[in-house]
Amino acid sequence: MITRRHADHVTTLIVSRPEKRNALNWATIRELADGIDATEADLDCRCLVITGEGDHFVAGRDLDEASAGSTLDDALANDEAYTRIFTALRKMSKPSVAVVQGYAVAGGFTLAMGCDFVLADRSAKFGALEMRGGFPAAVNTAILSHLLGSRQALELLLSANLFDADHLYRIGLINQLFESPEELLAGKDKFVADLVWLDPTAVKLTKETQRATAGMPIADALVMAKHLNALMMTSGRINAAAEFFEKNKRRK
Repeated sequence: MITRRHADHVTTLIVSRPEKRNALNWATIRELADGIDATEADLDCRCLVITGEGDHFVAGRDLDEASAGSTLDDALANDEAYTRIFTALRKMSKPSVAVVQGYAVAGGFTLAMGCDFVLADRSAKFGALEMRGGFPAAVNTAILSHLLGSRQALELLLSANLFDADHLYRIGLINQLFESPEELLAGKDKFVADLVWLDPTAVKLTKETQRATAGMPIADALVMAKHLNALMMTSGRINAAAEFFEKNKRRK
C-alpha cells in the first residue's frame, strides 16, 4: 500500500509494506502510479518525495506474487501500470526526490533512479538483482541508459551486484549522501525546502527544457533556450521575477 502525506507544499508517497521490505506488488504499483498522477494535478504541491517505510526503500518486486504467474494480457496490463510510474515521473512539472535507506534493488533501484533527485544515507544498497534470477533488467536498462554512459550502465546491470551508496555517489547517481538516517531526514527537509521556494512556473519550464534539449546538439539546444528566454522577457515574467527576488533577497 501507499501512504500519502501532504504538508507545506510537499507531497510524500511512502511505500508501506515493511514486512516485505516494501517489495512492490501490483496493487501497490497501481496505487503509486495513481498517487504520482494525483500529485501532478495538485496545484498546492510543489515537490514530490518518494520513500519507503522502515529500514528500506523498496526491495524490488514481490516475488511471492510474481511467482504465481499470469496470462499475457494480465502481464501487459500490469506492466502498463508499472511503466506509467516512470512516464509520469519523467513528464512531471514538479521535482521528484527519492529518499533512500536500506535496499533499493531491482524495481526499487528503478524507482529511485526514475526520480529527478536521489538522497541517501550510507546504509543504502542498490542493484539490478533481477539479473541473478535470469530476468532481464528491462526498465532499469532504459532508465540507466539515460543517466550514464554505456560502460557504467552495463557494469551496474550485468554485474548483478549490490553497490553501496558511496559508489553511486561517485558516479553521479546520488545527489547528496548522509552519514545516518537522522542526517538524511534533516538533509531531505533542507533540500526539499529549497525546491519548494522556487517559482513553480520557472521549475516547470526548466524541467521541460532539460528534457527537450538532453538529446540535442548543443547549437540546437542554445537556439531553443534563446527563444524561451525571449518569450519570458516579453511575457511580464521578468517583472514578477524582480518582485520575487526583492521579497526574498535576504534568504540564503
